[in-house]
Amino acid sequence: MAIFFNQATLSYGGNTVNSNTTEAELLSGLEITKTAVTPSYSAGGNAVYVITVSNMGGTAYNALTVNDDLGAYALPGGGTAVPLSYSDGSILYYLDGVLQPAPTVTAANGLAISGINLPGGSTATFIYEAEVNEFAPVAAGSTITNTASTNGGTGVGIISASATVTVDEAPQLTIAKAVCPPVLSDNDRLTYTIIIQNLGNTPIIATDGVIIRDVFNPVLSDITVTLDGTELALGTGYTYNTATGEFATTNGAITVPAATYTADAATGAITTTPGVAILTITGTV
Repeated sequence: MAIFFNQATLSYGGNTVNSNTTEAELLSGLEITKTAVTPSYSAGGNAVYVITVSNMGGTAYNALTVNDDLGAYALPGGGTAVPLSYSDGSILYYLDGVLQPAPTVTAANGLAISGINLPGGSTATFIYEAEVNEFAPVAAGSTITNTASTNGGTGVGIISASATVTVDEAPQLTIAKAVCPPVLSDNDRLTYTIIIQNLGNTPIIATDGVIIRDVFNPVLSDITVTLDGTELALGTGYTYNTATGEFATTNGAITVPAATYTADAATGAITTTPGVAILTITGTV
């Protein structure tokens, strides 16, 4: 809707008198809504949105274009980053609940759905999928707000509706193992290095109950264990069966910091630096 004001002026004999100011409201023939099917997102994931455009009047709207900014936001260094990418071919278009042929879609720094004819009293519904790309903020507490808009009719201008989704907050762990030296003889000392990386935006803390298990073959004797350079004690930091080679860290011994994220001021591309924990086990073969 749009509210407009009007005032008349009377001039006579060098005098000017203003009338009272009138106020009226111009209703749009169209209404638009935007809904996120899922309330959250994660790096590299997908988001599904629904846009509805309803013609509340009796006059048809033809050749409408519905735009979606796909969450575009301003960069500190100037320019704009777009954190969502339209998934080609994903759009479904319904008119009053009846599936229609796919509309014309243009996806370049946003999404444009064009050529929509909307008879009086009808509703168009668009369902589409977008990919969370490298410009999406993923630090804890981040959000993406994207806005859909269309022309609301003569005298009304652009009407719009927005939907906001929040990033999932969870750790995301990987594990890798190395051995040194790769060639050795009996009674040599051997070191296993286990690297745990956290690509997620929340840390692993003691109460998360992360446990690393391994079975050394050949069995190691006289082992020492460190986590990030600090020695762990047998019993409180780890358990080890010298007969079978079964090794495990104790519940709560492993903690891993959250990843950190750096956005390029010029492009908005986000670089992830994982949080890391390094467990070493050294023993005699």
